[in-house]
Amino acid sequence: MGNSPKTSIIVPCYNQARFLSEALNSVYNQTFKDWECVIVNDGSTDNTEEIASKWVQKDERFKYISKSNGGLSSARNKGIENSQAKYILPLDADDKLHPEYLEKAIPILENDEAIEVLTSKVQFFGVKEHIYHLPIYTFKTLLLKNCFIACSIFKKESFLKVGGYDENLKSFEDWDLWISVLKHGGKAHVINEVLYYYRKHEANSLSNRFYTDGDFYYGLYDYVFKKHIDLYLKAFPNFIFVYKDYLKLKTFNEKVKKNILFRIYAKFKKLLKK
Repeated sequence: MGNSPKTSIIVPCYNQARFLSEALNSVYNQTFKDWECVIVNDGSTDNTEEIASKWVQKDERFKYISKSNGGLSSARNKGIENSQAKYILPLDADDKLHPEYLEKAIPILENDEAIEVLTSKVQFFGVKEHIYHLPIYTFKTLLLKNCFIACSIFKKESFLKVGGYDENLKSFEDWDLWISVLKHGGKAHVINEVLYYYRKHEANSLSNRFYTDGDFYYGLYDYVFKKHIDLYLKAFPNFIFVYKDYLKLKTFNEKVKKNILFRIYAKFKKLLKK
């Protein structure tokens, strides 16, 4: 890579200027110094460019790109296209990094070339403040649900081989990427420390849409399934039996929820939350 930085941190930003400096400050304060940070303005109508320009002037390791609005996948792809490093770390514009994230992550990656995805424990901040628990990774588990946050570290070379983020996906683009990158048996590594901070807002429009728009939500799953159907058929060859087990479990759950003891428990649980 010559004089290229070791890590490229990609920060897409769409109308989140109010959080951007906090995110970039967490990059600036990294104890590991061999990085570049590519800020991608994805057609913002707020003062994202003004904030980004201040950081570019402050430190030459910050780069700035402006593009028309194309969504998160498009913005990340554009940033990575203009990156120079071996490793890529996406950072959402409203989140932040622990100062020692790169210092702890990069040696692990350098010592084991088989690692394709590296992440850490994650803590919410904002309206919620607790540890974000993700499923323990196996490739079979990954086919059923995402095991990593979107802002995990991966190799640029691997990213380019699988064609980057799928811009047809309006969500789940990171889950789709992990499936593509790890399907050949690469390793994933989780640092057992909180090194990433994930901001929780009062209202999350995408999460709300998951609850209110079933076609959108199930359409995403359907797209990922059809795209990787060979992997699913190999991992779960007896779909009919799996579905029958699901129906049995669903019937059992419905019976449990009708039970008077369960109803009393559910009401008591609601009272505790108030």
